[in-house]
Amino acid sequence: MPGLFNKKANTLLGIDISSTSVKLLELSLRGGRYRVEGYAVEPLPANAVVEKNIAELEGVGHALSRALLKARTRLKHVAVAVAGSAVITKTIEMDGGLSDDEMENHLKIEADQYIPYPLDEVAIDFEVQGVSARNPERVTVLLAACRKENVEVREAALALAGLTARVVDVEAYALERSFGLISTQLAVSNERLTVAVVDIGATMTTLSVLHNGKIIYTREQLFGGRQLTEDIQRRYGLTVEQAGLAKKQGGLPEDYASEVLQPFCEALVQQVSRSLQFFFAAGQYNTVDHILLAGGTASVSGLDRLIEQRLGTPTLVANPFSNMALSSKVNADALASDAPALMIACGLALRSFD
Repeated sequence: MPGLFNKKANTLLGIDISSTSVKLLELSLRGGRYRVEGYAVEPLPANAVVEKNIAELEGVGHALSRALLKARTRLKHVAVAVAGSAVITKTIEMDGGLSDDEMENHLKIEADQYIPYPLDEVAIDFEVQGVSARNPERVTVLLAACRKENVEVREAALALAGLTARVVDVEAYALERSFGLISTQLAVSNERLTVAVVDIGATMTTLSVLHNGKIIYTREQLFGGRQLTEDIQRRYGLTVEQAGLAKKQGGLPEDYASEVLQPFCEALVQQVSRSLQFFFAAGQYNTVDHILLAGGTASVSGLDRLIEQRLGTPTLVANPFSNMALSSKVNADALASDAPALMIACGLALRSFD
């Protein structure tokens, strides 16, 4: 089984399996510059993935097959992720003189202290973070574990499309990796910045707060772009498919902006504000330097300006590809539109270059 931090990888496709679509991305590295070789966003059948759990393997497998054709890629090895809510992480200290094999054996013996499931039901991995600040003879180790079924169901869906998982990552760490491409856009000096990344998916909005480039806080809440689709559907008597298309491509009646879009954006601002208040109440921070919007709903016109205006915090729509070269088969305008939704897929594709 691929480890949660598996580093033995060549060029990998980054594949993000979300609630409503699969996102596939292929990157290369040439002369020190990343290049987008191909990508695809392919919708999933309704309820194929429910709250980040794969419920219908065939629906996901077929969507992956279509995405491969769209992206025109020959790669078969993949980096995929499990949701942070499915993973238990624990930072522990260990003797710095231990080899990787000795650490692994030691962790297997002691893992039941940290993991509330039978050990034969979980996939476990670890990564040495560095020398302990308290004792130079010890190292800090990040232990990660999730139920094997969360890994196996993703492997099974990939296999239906002829793909093999080489890396199974955690969504939060993939997001952190792609954030590294964006941090330079936020300020002249980005050291010690505290940035709130708000990932607005179809059914769930995830707040991840990064300090100095590392995630220090995560909170999920059930609110997302599907609510806007349902509002459009009810207001104008459309099917779900028609409403989703109109939301992205336009062509709705004149009252859409004031009667449907504005109330949704106001509700979203309230959700972001509430999530930040939970973060501020949880620790030593009472402000963030920037808000970064990710996910499919992030590209709603004017949302970034509204959040900045209401919360008084500089707000930017995420685009990890702004400094990348593009292959001739990649549509630049389409990629710019899809970029906020590709943060996790991008972080996974970057595993090729670890």
